[in-house]
Amino acid sequence: MRAHRFGFGTNGFTNHRLSDALAVLADLGYDGVALTLDHGHLDPYAEDFRQQVGRLAGRLDQLGLAVVVETGARYLLDPFRKHFPALVSDGAERRVDLLLRAVEAAAELGAEALSFWSGALPDQTPPAAGWERLARGVDRVLAAAVARGVTVGFEPEPGMLVDTIDQYDALRARLGHPDDLGLTLDIGHCQCLEPVTVPDCVRRAGRRLVNVQIDDMRRGIHEHLEFGAGDIDFPPVLSALADCGYFGLVSVELPRHSHAAPEVARRSLRYLRLAADVAASVPS
Repeated sequence: MRAHRFGFGTNGFTNHRLSDALAVLADLGYDGVALTLDHGHLDPYAEDFRQQVGRLAGRLDQLGLAVVVETGARYLLDPFRKHFPALVSDGAERRVDLLLRAVEAAAELGAEALSFWSGALPDQTPPAAGWERLARGVDRVLAAAVARGVTVGFEPEPGMLVDTIDQYDALRARLGHPDDLGLTLDIGHCQCLEPVTVPDCVRRAGRRLVNVQIDDMRRGIHEHLEFGAGDIDFPPVLSALADCGYFGLVSVELPRHSHAAPEVARRSLRYLRLAADVAASVPS
């Protein structure tokens, strides 16, 4: 049995029907899928959303795929403004509504985690106002998730109000350090802007880690790259994940690669399995 379980994000399969994307990933040997709720795959505002979720649960079970639910669709709420409204902006109620729908989907799908982020602070918005909106929204979503038994992972994202692990810690402190507010860690984001090494980021996350996205990246440039195209040494990262006791999905996050999704997914899994073999061969 492999120590690491690898998934692939559906935001990297936007040119495929969801059913076809899942079949491709299962055929390639992935363990799971990071499902982004979006109009092209599983639209949380579709009239038959609940029925679609039920059918999807059966399909995932049939294919033997685990699932985490992601909520970073670009234009789902506003056709003109990417990721708007966010939890930190005017109209945050609409984002909260989306996340509450995501909680319901995650519960019905038996998802291992539900992931979301703060959003970028709009121009002319005081940071204090953004933090207040964020704390209020996260508190509501977290309460709903706990009630439904859904694990929540909050993701620091470059360019957003909460962009680092330090800022995630600040959010937890503002909310009273809730044990149920886990951490989603994007490995590329750590390389992009965290002040310590990527393995050290993983170790710092420790037991709070409930969801992992993985991609290559260069320092200071928020661009998701295929493995080997950036600066990250992946075997130490995978070793750190194992040392922390994290064996949830490690899902490839390449949202701009849909034009070549099957081959990108094939290459990615091959790369990760080789990196895992190297990690396992190094004495701890």
